[in-house]
Amino acid sequence: MQIIDTFEKMDKDIRGCCLTIGNFDGVHIGHQEIIRVVRQTAERLGGGPVAAMTFDPHPAAILHPDQKAKVLTPLPLRTKLLEVAGVDYLIVLKDDYRTLTLSPQDFVVNFLMATVAPKAVIEGEDFHFGYGRSGDIDTLRQLGRDYGFEVVIIKPQRLVFDKAPERISSTMIRHLLYKGDVSNAARSLGRPYRLIGEVVKGRGKGSELGFPTANIDTHEQIIPVDGVYAGVVSLADSVEPLYTLNQKLPAIFSLGRAKTFVSEHPLLIEAHLFDENVGDIYGKYLAMDFIKFLRTQQRFESEQKLKEQIAKDCRVAQSVLSG
Repeated sequence: MQIIDTFEKMDKDIRGCCLTIGNFDGVHIGHQEIIRVVRQTAERLGGGPVAAMTFDPHPAAILHPDQKAKVLTPLPLRTKLLEVAGVDYLIVLKDDYRTLTLSPQDFVVNFLMATVAPKAVIEGEDFHFGYGRSGDIDTLRQLGRDYGFEVVIIKPQRLVFDKAPERISSTMIRHLLYKGDVSNAARSLGRPYRLIGEVVKGRGKGSELGFPTANIDTHEQIIPVDGVYAGVVSLADSVEPLYTLNQKLPAIFSLGRAKTFVSEHPLLIEAHLFDENVGDIYGKYLAMDFIKFLRTQQRFESEQKLKEQIAKDCRVAQSVLSG
């Protein structure tokens, strides 16, 4: 896959592509279906590249700089997932206020047609573009008729949760993570939710209790609700391999505040690996794939009670991961 993040890198071979535009945060099963239809459309129209256009940073970070917008998938991870989904060219628009305030017509005429001149644009039913999201699917269809590109509209992907069909979206997946429903988040993503960070020095309390943990520092990603989870991890010397690596080392995760032993409560993101032969991992990078929520965080009246609960959690997690 070729990445285009400046106009100077714009390859003439991209002209006449079949294109989809979006944030693609999560690259969930709805996004994957759109990419599949983009490729199908390219084949139907006689070939040509499959192109996706995304934004960095997220438009919300430009329009609302006071709000710290966290994402499901940082751009490097999103890039790898889009490549796996079948994208040939990824156009990364470096957001600025001017780009985000173009009218729908100016965006199509002065940007799309001037750079990639797509033969088709493929989007979901809720697609909006241009200043204030003022352009919608009907606007896109009209501009397609005016400027000679086909518009293909994709029905949303849905999954049944609690006997009710739910439309899959990045927002919905965020809500699932915020309530700890990592199992349905994984169904929606087509893979477990992955949190990536550098292993940093912790308080050492896990080792004292007989359950050493790797503490990770992650910045821009959405963090699931505080709790204890069964999961698997991958380890690497740098962050880049973790965008594709799947070692699936069984582990138990703890996300939350150290309420039992300290008065101040910083957020701790910890993984206890069941394999005791992984060696020293301080300074390495770790990917946490969330499989199942086990329980909420709680305060324990003694160190012994905490040790007993951790041992029980580990048994439950190992059962989940071996099932």
